[in-house]
Amino acid sequence: MIEIKVPELAESITEGTIAEWTKKEGESIEKGETIAELETDKVNVEIKSEHSGVIQEFLFQPGDNVEVGQVIAMLGEAGAASAPVAKEPVQETTAPVQEKVAEPAKAEVTVVDKNSTSRKAVASPAARKKARELGIDLNEVSYRDPMGRVRVEGVEAHKQSLEAKKAQSVESKPAAVAKAPVQQDDRVERIKMSRRRQTIAKRLVEAQHNAAMLTTFNEVDMTAVMDVRNRRKDAFFKKNGVKLGFMSFFTKAVIGALKSFPFVNAEIQGDEILLKKYYDIGVAVSTDDGLVVPVVRNADGLSFAGIEKEIGALSEKARTNKLSLNDLQGGTFTITNGGIFGSLYSTPILNSPQVGILGMHTIQRRPVVVDKNDTVEVRPMMYLALSYDHRIIDGKDAVQFLVKVKQLLEDPEDLLLEG
Repeated sequence: MIEIKVPELAESITEGTIAEWTKKEGESIEKGETIAELETDKVNVEIKSEHSGVIQEFLFQPGDNVEVGQVIAMLGEAGAASAPVAKEPVQETTAPVQEKVAEPAKAEVTVVDKNSTSRKAVASPAARKKARELGIDLNEVSYRDPMGRVRVEGVEAHKQSLEAKKAQSVESKPAAVAKAPVQQDDRVERIKMSRRRQTIAKRLVEAQHNAAMLTTFNEVDMTAVMDVRNRRKDAFFKKNGVKLGFMSFFTKAVIGALKSFPFVNAEIQGDEILLKKYYDIGVAVSTDDGLVVPVVRNADGLSFAGIEKEIGALSEKARTNKLSLNDLQGGTFTITNGGIFGSLYSTPILNSPQVGILGMHTIQRRPVVVDKNDTVEVRPMMYLALSYDHRIIDGKDAVQFLVKVKQLLEDPEDLLLEG
């Protein structure tokens, strides 16, 4: 038999949940074919067979948790069949059977040690009968006559003693609280959380418990960005084959602000601060299974088109469940856009161990005072939120970081120069 084991996944992943078997017991499988899909904390992983053969048995069911290195299925060699065991024919014999003459049984002599506590108790026939009726071990009866023999009175006294002790034990125990039977309600559906949803919940709670998280807010006038998009979107798409979206502007603005405030691009390790001089920007993507944060690597070295292409590719992989572990690992800062769902104002939670996350929101046309003439105009406005770890980022730096993002977005020329 050939064992199918959970392969090594990544240094931080030690277990997963079997999402589904892609084959059935009794089916043939070729080397390299997928036998199961494993749901881990971050991504779904296909487990491929390293051998060809016939699937003999699945050792786990979908929904079961398994660990790296654990045997989850058994294969038989291809084409092999278990041959029935041939029984040898019973040969008849014509030889005469000699009857053995039974020897008289020898009396079995038992030597009893008078000092042994395990010797058989001496009791009258009536006492033995009574003990059998009451289920009493004669060796436990302490009521004996002067000759050491157990009599009927002793058996009965021992029985009464046992019942008294039992009653006393019951009285000393608190009355058991009867559990109310669980009533089924057709109006309620009980659904087990997926491993990814459990991990999201766990990490969000850990982020709030382990970091001194605060949030500062500002708003940005999106007039200039929207004007650039409207003027350049056709030429941009024709040249690059991708639409010019808002995310490239925000990614560039964030990178410009991170270069001015490097502690927002840091990480706490023990009693040390790890300043990261590279810019791997995580972009939160919502999927049916929950929120994932794939990472745009070396975003500061990418053009607007490069950022849009990378975000588009990662988003598509997230929606089709094709993200790899490498797509999700690392990241120095995260951007999340609740505005695509209509959120006007929210507080994003840190993506640990990062110390900063920017929340974008929906664009809403509101009346604002324009500086040049103190006139009121209707402008496309967006609220921004920066959640940060106050352990290493002071409030002043957090506010100025967000102001820097605002300035770069409201003046795209500076964004192009500094981003």
